[in-house]
Amino acid sequence: MRDTFVKTLIEIAKADKDVHLLTGDLGFGVLKPYWEQLPEQFTNIGIAEQNMTGIAAGLALSGKKVFTYSIGNFPTLRCLEQIRNDCAYHDANVKIVCVGGGFVYGSLGMSHHATEDLAIMRALPSVVVMAPGDLTEAAACTRAIYEHQGTCYLRLGRGGEQKIHESISDFRIGKAIQIKEGNRVVVFSTGGIFDEALGAVELLNDRGIYPALYTFPTVKPIDRELIRACAKEYDLVVTVEEHNIIGGFGSAVAEVLSEMSGNRAVQIKIGLNDTYSCIVGTQKYLRNEYGMSAEKIAERIWEYLYV
Repeated sequence: MRDTFVKTLIEIAKADKDVHLLTGDLGFGVLKPYWEQLPEQFTNIGIAEQNMTGIAAGLALSGKKVFTYSIGNFPTLRCLEQIRNDCAYHDANVKIVCVGGGFVYGSLGMSHHATEDLAIMRALPSVVVMAPGDLTEAAACTRAIYEHQGTCYLRLGRGGEQKIHESISDFRIGKAIQIKEGNRVVVFSTGGIFDEALGAVELLNDRGIYPALYTFPTVKPIDRELIRACAKEYDLVVTVEEHNIIGGFGSAVAEVLSEMSGNRAVQIKIGLNDTYSCIVGTQKYLRNEYGMSAEKIAERIWEYLYV
């Protein structure tokens, strides 16, 4: 996803000289095409993410369209006060980009596991929160936040994500995208863990269960209309996120469901069960250990339906 983001941003920045990219002294392998082609629209701030965010706010309030770029928790948790006070409060045109959502940097330990970022960024008033599920969504999200006036958060995978869509005809902030039709069960997924959600649906298909499947590139504003419609149509809503189940995508869906009256679907939240990810390993290994692999997701749904 990060390569797709950079390629898309280069196209945008070549057409708009007010676009500026700031990095916290990393990502040079992937950012090289950008700074080689657009050196006047690029600044390496150094390992100083709080400073980077403050500078981004100042540039934005001077008329620039600023993207900040770092990995894991560094562009969010480390500089949360600057995001809240300098960017979001002023509705500054700053786009905060995290490469490595969830367990992407699994071998580096919990300090590099971004598993609370969606909840924290979603809690900031007026901030748009996006987590694309594939490369096509990553490109569409990049263009969408560029066009949106105000502070945005873009959570990307590192690379290797499979392609879901060849194209998206009507991509909009705040709208989910249907991947599969189904019955009884509907699975909602956000971010790079989509491949596990899709794998779980395919495993359930082999057992005679045919869930519907949607990807949510936008976590905030959430697609309330779609959630309400699905809650009336299906018996079970399953949310899948590579994130703590407290406060993130699953909680955003639960908030919509809680406001509904009458009969509606039950919800299961798949994610990190309100704990720190203290195990070290590959992303695939950690997903399985914490119940987010395709096999574990499918089994959880099967057990709810039949055990």
